[in-house]
Amino acid sequence: MNSIVINVGNSNIRFGLFNDDNCDISWVINTKPYRTSDELQMQFMMMYQTHKIEAEKIDKVIIGSVVPQLTREITSAIRKIHGMMPIIVDRSTASGVQAKSKQMGTDIYANLVAAHNLYPEKKKIVLDFGTALTASCVAESGECLGVIIAPGIVTALNSLISQTAQLPEIELKKPKSVLGLDTVTCMQSGMVYGFLGMVEGFIDRINDEVNDNCFVIATGGVSHVYKPLTEKIHLADRLHTLKGLYFLGKDL
Repeated sequence: MNSIVINVGNSNIRFGLFNDDNCDISWVINTKPYRTSDELQMQFMMMYQTHKIEAEKIDKVIIGSVVPQLTREITSAIRKIHGMMPIIVDRSTASGVQAKSKQMGTDIYANLVAAHNLYPEKKKIVLDFGTALTASCVAESGECLGVIIAPGIVTALNSLISQTAQLPEIELKKPKSVLGLDTVTCMQSGMVYGFLGMVEGFIDRINDEVNDNCFVIATGGVSHVYKPLTEKIHLADRLHTLKGLYFLGKDL
């Protein structure tokens, strides 16, 4: 069965083409500015052509969204392209994970679902380096043990740049040294090593609280910057949230 899975985030919309449980192709478009269903339809079809995807060969479309105002427009675009209603999944969709809170975002829930399905034999922490930086923890039983939400790295960086007169836009990457000697490397050190310290602190404190050494998965836009810098992150998977959405919708 071929499925398109769509993860609608605050900054990006990520798509994945799943052949059964395997994600063969993935691509990302920018969430903003918000577009009409007609604009989205054209953009989706262009991406289908780029990746040689035939709309009539798609059996199911699964959508998870944290941007309600875009969900309706994307649903309309999918109906026009595929002639079917997509399956909308969220924190109320049944799974092996007990979300506990009605306030849990679809993306966090999907992260826990993917971790529970893919790595069932241990406690897991999922770090999502998105618009917000989140750390969520799930037990072997599927019980959600809790979540941390902090400002996202790019969100914090953009705030720093917009609120200062002389700090420039920078590339988010590891600087050559911790102590910078020019504005760009000083900022890179603050953003990379400052947030790395936060992330490692999250992992240590969660491990202490749950009295275990959790398996740590990193996902989200800038996870690739931080994974090589610490042994506390065991795996980086940019498709982790998409996989969770797929597991939520595969049997619906």
